[in-house]
Amino acid sequence: MRVLTISVDRSRRGVLHPGTDAFKRQEAYARQFGSLDIIGFSLKGDNARFFDNGQLRMYPTNSASRLLYGLDAIRIARKLPKPDIISAQDPFETGFVAWLVARMQNVPLHIQVHTDFLSAAYARHSFLNRTRVWVAGFVLRRASRIRVVSERIKSSIEKQYHLRAPVTVLPIFADVERIHGASPDKELLVRFAAYKTKLLVVSRLESEKNVGLAIRAFARSAPSDTCLIIVGSGSENASLKHFAKRLNVAERVFFDADAEAASYFKFADLVLVPSKYEGYGLVIVEALAAGKPVLSTDVGVAREAGAIVTTEEKFADALAEWFRSGPRTAELKSNPYRNFDEYVCAYCDDIKRCAITQ
Repeated sequence: MRVLTISVDRSRRGVLHPGTDAFKRQEAYARQFGSLDIIGFSLKGDNARFFDNGQLRMYPTNSASRLLYGLDAIRIARKLPKPDIISAQDPFETGFVAWLVARMQNVPLHIQVHTDFLSAAYARHSFLNRTRVWVAGFVLRRASRIRVVSERIKSSIEKQYHLRAPVTVLPIFADVERIHGASPDKELLVRFAAYKTKLLVVSRLESEKNVGLAIRAFARSAPSDTCLIIVGSGSENASLKHFAKRLNVAERVFFDADAEAASYFKFADLVLVPSKYEGYGLVIVEALAAGKPVLSTDVGVAREAGAIVTTEEKFADALAEWFRSGPRTAELKSNPYRNFDEYVCAYCDDIKRCAITQ
């Protein structure tokens, strides 16, 4: 079977860069399908390159502007052999482009949904997001099959739209065995030895991740022998550092960009997830798999996974309560896959079923 995927993961950890976890997943999918072409939205400055190992081929658009992603992707798709199925990473820009290509080539359309885009916070975030909600409705109504990452998303889109396509819940894979078996990094232990309690945020530093809420709650509720470690990078890096200074906690807030999160989970005492919305919440799953309690807003799989759930308004109070009497250990309540191979089979089977339901 020949599958074409339209992707938008431009990050250095994304699908377009060999050696990343995301890239390795694509290699596993390609072995299952037999042939997998991936067109990835990218800019010239991303340094993404064409890749071909026989089963997997990566085609970065290398666009001059984000406005040209779609046109460049269609141009590439028209030069490729006709696929049996087209899958898109989201129902927004990639979904719309995938629909156009699927219609031109008369093949089934598989759409993936990783974001809780029907959350009120998503639409409030920007005019672009409000536009994406409309585009998603258009694309989902024309899909042959839909894969979502949580029951929350499935329930919301089935309630909002009258869909002809079946909707499958396939959560994101988390390598819980690797995380559970990881050892604390000795250098980190030494570096933060002066602090009795270590709070951790693992997140992109973008507005929807709401990392400022974690800093505000830390400043208000954390004792002076506590530090807050923020692992991640993004457009809000400078403003968040300034915010920590303004709250007089900058000397206890540490920013570590693009570090390996697993080693941080093992020595943290509490993981904070202050997001405005999440589709799944992989950090929640990974932290709980490491045996660490998680304080989270009501997003993604926080409730069913076993996190301590609160609201934005009560986040600081919930943190103060955790310091008084909260759990110091935790466990992951649900893990949908026994291993990586089981996940890959479930993912690929869902796409293959498009050929049956078409």
